[in-house]
Amino acid sequence: MKKECFKIAVFAGDGIGREIMKEALKIIKIISDDKNINFQLHEGLAGGCAYDHFGTPLPDSSLQLARQSDAVLLGAVGGPQWEHLDYSIRPERALLGLRGSLGIYANLRPIVAFDELLDASPLKRSIVQGIDIMIVRELTGDVYFGKPRGIKQGKNGKRKGTNTLVYTEDEIRRIAVRAFEIARTRKKNLLSVDKANILETMELWRDVVTEVGRSYPDVTLQHMYVDNCALQLIRNPAQFDVIVTTNLFGDILSDEAAMLTGSIGMLPSASLGKKSALYEPIHGSAPDIAGQNVANPLAMILSVALMLRYSLSMPAEAQLIENAVTETLKEGFRTRDIHQPDKKLVSTAEMGDHVAENLRRFLN
Repeated sequence: MKKECFKIAVFAGDGIGREIMKEALKIIKIISDDKNINFQLHEGLAGGCAYDHFGTPLPDSSLQLARQSDAVLLGAVGGPQWEHLDYSIRPERALLGLRGSLGIYANLRPIVAFDELLDASPLKRSIVQGIDIMIVRELTGDVYFGKPRGIKQGKNGKRKGTNTLVYTEDEIRRIAVRAFEIARTRKKNLLSVDKANILETMELWRDVVTEVGRSYPDVTLQHMYVDNCALQLIRNPAQFDVIVTTNLFGDILSDEAAMLTGSIGMLPSASLGKKSALYEPIHGSAPDIAGQNVANPLAMILSVALMLRYSLSMPAEAQLIENAVTETLKEGFRTRDIHQPDKKLVSTAEMGDHVAENLRRFLN
């Protein structure tokens, strides 16, 4: 029987990236062996480690590898040793460079509260129980990319900083379509978050999302101002299903929502374009614990599940990985960031091994 073949670009990155990526690759190997699928894993450098070798956070060889792959796995980038660098060559530019070059425009962040970790949340169990939110963040517009931008010296000798909030109708329309399509696969509820009462660009956002909604009569569309959404995420997060919002608002709201679950180390993400996609945990490189074998690999492992679901059309296998993570938590295994007094403290590698063991059991 001929193997299916997928080419995956692997950028472990900086800090804890290499440790958590190692555990994710264990999971890919199990799927590969069991399903007779050939995952061609090609490792490259991106971030601070790439700067150390090439003088740039995203060398041409890595960019070419990403472009030629079916999907990209990224661990984490950045660290204090590179903070002195000019903004244009800091490790984080690798992520922005990959997004831009791959035409990635939609960031998906699933916010799921595992029953086994409810007591780790800073909010009451009754508030966070049952949380299952998908935040869809637009990635190509807003103040992140709008021009003019920069810091200039004024005639009076005072500096002036400028960032421009810009969205085109096409940019709004394509992220809205993606969000409606995702809502159709869930509870068919979509909330669009904006600031249309103040900003003209947000008036356009609301108008276009509403227009797109007419093509999805089976999905209930609501609108909410961003300040109220930030409040509601703390007050009653379980009310939300799918949230679609702008680059800036999505950046802030998704990090706020991440802490509802108790640990940012638990949450994966998917960044999607028309043809390419990038998968990564939402936490940073955590240089303070790098090399200590204590980091939580579950977000990286769950990012593999997202890759199987959204890029490789393997939803059943994605679900098995997610089930294996849930089962591992039920068995009481915890890394340091989610440890509780009555649970079993394990290392990064041990957590990966337990998830792998459960995955093998589910596959059989």
